[in-house]
Amino acid sequence: MYKTRSWFLLKIILLFIVGLAALPSFGQQTAVKGIVTDAVTKETIPYASFMVIGSGKGGRTDADGRYNIVIEGNWTQLRFSYIGYKSQFKTIKTGISQVIDIRLQSEAMQMNEVVIKGGKKPAYRNKENPAVELIRKVIANKPKNRMESYDYVAYQKYERMLFSMSNLSEKFKSRKIFRNYQFLFQEQDSTKIGGKNLLPVFQQEKLSDNYFRKNPEKLKTIVIADKQVNFDERFVDNKGLSTYFDRMYRDIDIYDNNISVVSNLLLSPIADGAPGFYKFFITDTIKTHSPHLIELSFTPRNKMDMLFQGKLYVTMDGNFAVQNAYLTVNKDINLNFVRGLEAKLEFEQNPDHRYHLSKSNLIVDFGIMKKKGAGFTGERTVTYNNYTINQPAADSIYTNSTALVVVPDAVKRTEQFWASNRPEVLGAANMNVYRNLDTLQTIPSFKRTMDIVTLFFAGYKDFGPFEVGPVNTFYSFNNIEGFRGRLGGRTTPALSKRYYFETYAAYGFDDQKWKYFLSGTYSLNNKSIYSFPQNFLRASFQRDTKIPGQELQFVQEDNFLLSFKRGENNMLLYNDFYKLDYVHEFENHFSYTLGLRKWSQTPAGSLYFNSSAESLFSRTNQISTSEVTLNLRYAPHEKFYQGKLYRTPLIDKYPVFNLRYTAGLKGVLGGEYNYHNFMGSIEKRFYLSQLGYADITVEGGYNLGKLPFPLLAIHRANQTYAYQLQAYNLMNFLEFVSDHYASIHIDQNFNGFFFNKIPLLRKLKLREVMSLKVLYGGLRDENNPANNPEAMQFVRNQDGLPITYALNDGPYMEGSVGIGNIFKILRVDAVKRFRYLNNPEVSNWGIRARVKFDF
Repeated sequence: MYKTRSWFLLKIILLFIVGLAALPSFGQQTAVKGIVTDAVTKETIPYASFMVIGSGKGGRTDADGRYNIVIEGNWTQLRFSYIGYKSQFKTIKTGISQVIDIRLQSEAMQMNEVVIKGGKKPAYRNKENPAVELIRKVIANKPKNRMESYDYVAYQKYERMLFSMSNLSEKFKSRKIFRNYQFLFQEQDSTKIGGKNLLPVFQQEKLSDNYFRKNPEKLKTIVIADKQVNFDERFVDNKGLSTYFDRMYRDIDIYDNNISVVSNLLLSPIADGAPGFYKFFITDTIKTHSPHLIELSFTPRNKMDMLFQGKLYVTMDGNFAVQNAYLTVNKDINLNFVRGLEAKLEFEQNPDHRYHLSKSNLIVDFGIMKKKGAGFTGERTVTYNNYTINQPAADSIYTNSTALVVVPDAVKRTEQFWASNRPEVLGAANMNVYRNLDTLQTIPSFKRTMDIVTLFFAGYKDFGPFEVGPVNTFYSFNNIEGFRGRLGGRTTPALSKRYYFETYAAYGFDDQKWKYFLSGTYSLNNKSIYSFPQNFLRASFQRDTKIPGQELQFVQEDNFLLSFKRGENNMLLYNDFYKLDYVHEFENHFSYTLGLRKWSQTPAGSLYFNSSAESLFSRTNQISTSEVTLNLRYAPHEKFYQGKLYRTPLIDKYPVFNLRYTAGLKGVLGGEYNYHNFMGSIEKRFYLSQLGYADITVEGGYNLGKLPFPLLAIHRANQTYAYQLQAYNLMNFLEFVSDHYASIHIDQNFNGFFFNKIPLLRKLKLREVMSLKVLYGGLRDENNPANNPEAMQFVRNQDGLPITYALNDGPYMEGSVGIGNIFKILRVDAVKRFRYLNNPEVSNWGIRARVKFDF
């Protein structure tokens, strides 16, 4: 099962830790300090460079434009510089603590002062701009400077990911909770991103051989070594954590139109449309390099858009290739929790005098507080070695259809192997990260802390072979059951890696009925049934309530927060499920599930089953079916985080395909109906560069057979006040049923593209969202009680008015416009219903909210 809640909770854990630590350090650490600002606008300049002339020592200003440095020796001059600004030199007095504030003057302003008369500064423009002419040549030559221009490419790739708590004060280090953990802390130059004190919490190294073929195109990766910090699987999905960091810190290809950074797409400075979004300046010519280089500085036209700023070094040999690049972002960019970002790209020359990426380094500093306080810093370094071109590898490399192969002993490489194969020597502090974090997990106080955090956020309390939870289902309420208490749990791999059991019991104090669940699962591949790829057999029985038509994919139905609903909510089903399921997943992310289910459903509350139009008393107490189901799912290149309860897919550009077939078996195990149901869906995210992204889901279904309405497609409605992506938010429960239907859902996120242009409003860093949901459907005469008196009648309310309908008068439609990123976590939509407005007890519009954590 796939959910967003578990990964959301993991993110909240990280923010919770940062929140506790977010206290600034006020200790005087430097002899020289100050703030760097724009001479005209007086705005601070983050990450401006400063250098002690003659010493080689320097650094960058912080996110608020502040700097501080301790200078040892008799050096007397500082130089300050930043892209698009004229460098400035300042004389300092040795042996004295002092404050020196810097006002940098714009390069553009300097050029304008030479040309413009009357003192009026003209607007920047692309026409007759030599910097823009140069960048257009870089763009025109992109195809030949990319790896894809070669027939064959082979290289070895080394990756290292380090994730640390950062900007930690001395006061934080000395807290009682860290008394036994002092060995974990690291120190670095205080001017670097992340500050002086770091506490590493994750590290991974990976070594792979990579082979590219142009025709037919294929990139094959063979991982030959993989080493990472491994946490207790009770608390953390180690593989999922590594996958998430890979998603956040992707390889940077400057030649792509869009570059993925912290799960957002930023427009490349050499994208086809870059001159329309960036300002470019020629700031230097480097003649000491062969070939000569042009230093091309660039800044975003709108400093809040998803754009970089930085420098490119372009070869002047006719290839107009990027030889080096420095990328950062404006301090006002509409990115959440990002306090600093810096990427450096280095290129080496091939035998044909073109260039390939030889090394990249990406550092991102995260924090709740924008200017100070503790946070997290992640650094990913990638090195490319043994780069060969146009030398085909053995055919066996390409014949295997799997794009990623991990050799069997990749995770068992010795330290001697790593010492011999790392392209650079790993420092002693980083070498100790693995050992330190292994030691940390043996300390009882750390185990207790993780146990509490897991209970509070993931919802389970671990007792070794058995864990109790989830706690958010312990209490809920509805109009039929009243107050509902529930207690349950499940076994863990500590009991067995083959056998798993799960159970719960619940009691409604108004209906005075017990509900319960019991399942037993046998793992066929001797892996945890919660790890990929799954291969297990499960038998289960469940007696519980269910809202008709609700198949909640993102939360549990007895979640306390779903107890709050609008309108009438007095229709439930009492269900008995006997199920036998076989689940088999493959490494290519194709999976199938074969299931056998006996299902009995009994109406409750104001819901009733009336089998005849002639009499209101021809009611059926129960519907019984026996079904066999085949589910097929294909999610190419899917990545996910495995939580305590569910998987959380890390949504990417790749589609997800689902196909389900269900056959009803009359006369088998008490089944009363024969039928054939088909359902298919496709989900895909479309990235639209500066216009954000659109999530689109297309779904269709067809039911063959004469069926009562509870066995038809009861369309997913939502009567809570939470905005649900896959439900119709202004449709009532049980309002529409179909035996054939097609739908499309479009959810568009603009990432602040329009709000970023509105003065004052843009400071709030809000983001625009829109959605449209269209549902076509209908009923054949045999299933429509309006045309067939023998069909089971639709439910009517106490006034005798029908509350269930067929979609015979055109599609159901609803849309919304909303504001996202409120307080960085909240989305609020104004939802409007466009069709079937005369149905009883419907809302034409409403306000719905959704918590969404995103960068």
